[in-house]
Amino acid sequence: MIDSQRDFIKGLVSVIIPVYNAEKYISGTIESALKQSYTNIEIILVDDRSDDSSGDIIKKYQTSDNRIVYHLQEKNMGAGYARNKALELAKGQYVAFLDSDDLWKPKKLELQIELMKKTGLPFSYAAIDMIDGANKRIKEKRHVKTRINYDFLLSNTMIATSSVVIDRCVLGDFRMHLRRGGQDYATWLRLLRGGTVACGINRVLVHYRVSGNSLSSNKLDSIRQIWEIQTCDEGINKVKVALNIFRWCCNSVKKYFL
Repeated sequence: MIDSQRDFIKGLVSVIIPVYNAEKYISGTIESALKQSYTNIEIILVDDRSDDSSGDIIKKYQTSDNRIVYHLQEKNMGAGYARNKALELAKGQYVAFLDSDDLWKPKKLELQIELMKKTGLPFSYAAIDMIDGANKRIKEKRHVKTRINYDFLLSNTMIATSSVVIDRCVLGDFRMHLRRGGQDYATWLRLLRGGTVACGINRVLVHYRVSGNSLSSNKLDSIRQIWEIQTCDEGINKVKVALNIFRWCCNSVKKYFL
């Protein structure tokens, strides 16, 4: 049950990091959060029962910085449940998502919070580039629009999870969708469904890590997820969804291969 009466700490950013067997990259991820120029943060790491040294690494950081909160799940349940546990623990007005292998640039939070205050919009995102396991850039900036709405998002999955910052004093104490795939996309649609506009910064503020086959694999799964989310969760006419998916395919070709 979501507590609709929660009082959030004004100005505080709660950084949400789900963790599972992330020992290779978690130190860099934590440090990229700790090095933010916007320092009024808490970093909530929810460990989804890792069987590597992720937990030990996090605890070492926790002893030297009291902004770090560590929670170990009772059992492995998946990233969506880990994010929702972190959202439950989070105290901040703002929540910012960061995957355990991605990296933030130092002014990421500062720039997005400034933009949200300037525009009065409760949802922000930023451009990303792509890096490999050695932090080498393998794809230049993925451009984003400075404003998008629900209708735009139906045919473009432009929003990268690790770039998102949300003002809960406006949008409320939400939780991530717990469907099997496309949890983040389904959540962004739900948050924008009522007419909310999201603002973006067309500047690389996130280094998004990809595996060797990430750019070309699972496209059919993505299409299936979009179909299910839009027809079942959003109740959109199947003909319109088919058109949305066609546009999404065109946008994906531009995004990854052009």
